[in-house]
Parts: sequence; structure tokens; C-alpha cells
Amino acid sequence: MHKHSSIIVGTILIAVGVLFLLAQFIPGLAASLDISLQWPLIIVAVGGLLILSAFLGTPALAIPGSIVTGIGIILYVQNLTNTWSSWSFVWALIPGFVGIGLLIAGTLGHERRQSWREGVRLIGISGMLFLIFGAFFNGLGSIGRYWPVLLIGLGLWQLLPRRSAKS
Repeated sequence: MHKHSSIIVGTILIAVGVLFLLAQFIPGLAASLDISLQWPLIIVAVGGLLILSAFLGTPALAIPGSIVTGIGIILYVQNLTNTWSSWSFVWALIPGFVGIGLLIAGTLGHERRQSWREGVRLIGISGMLFLIFGAFFNGLGSIGRYWPVLLIGLGLWQLLPRRSAKS
């Protein structure tokens, strides 16, 4: 594992060094590397490293990796569009990122059946929360009037009988 992590870190350092060296000689590239707009990509890269580490032998790292990557993507979009108020409902995606991490970990062999079941469940819950809060805070546009329908749907889903164990 140590050899894999050294290769990953070394490759990233070389790539970043080459990028900044090129920025010294290509003026247009330096303008596009404006750190005030691109800083969330650092968070995305850290999350990507954690996910890569999951594929290289530590499947459980897929969970924090997907959380960090997802939050980095959210921050990147918010920074580019200046929609920081969307945190009032975007936070609901974080359990879905955990679910994605569980799906990846399950695919890599880490408690496969339980990881898949819980991952799908968390993604569903996260999606419902995102829609409900997004509609409630009018972050999803015209659907905002119909957010009570989402609550009714969630209530009906909760009333469905559970078929967790086969007879």
C-alpha cells in the first residue's frame, strides 16, 4: 500500500508542477488558473485520491472519498455561479455521497450485499430530502409550489410494507 500511495502522490506532484511551470510560459493558461475560481478543485482532487486509494486496496476509503469529492463539486459549482444560498437545500446531497461511497466499496468487495442495500437506501433518502428542501426553499424553480406532494410521497413510501426477509 505504501508503494501505491507514493506513486499516486508523486504523480500528482509532478502533474501540478508541470501545470504551474506551463503557466509561467503560457499567459492564457495562467489566467485560467485563477485560484479564486478554481480552489474547490483542490478538494475534488483530495476526494479523488481517496477514491483512487479505495480502488488500490482499501475499499472503505471510497466512503470519505465520495463525500469529499461531492462536497468539492458542490463548492465548485457554487463558486462559479455565486449561488452560496443553495446550501439551504444542497446539504441534503451529502447522505447520497455516503451512499455512492458504499456502492463503490460494495463493488470492490467490502461487505457487498449490505453496502449495496444501504448505499441505494441513502441515495434515495438523499434525493428525496434534496427535492423537498430544494422545492421548499424555491431552489428548484417551478417545482417549489408542489413540495407538499413530495412530502405526501415520502409518507406513502414510509407506509409501504417492508420485504426485507424472504420466507
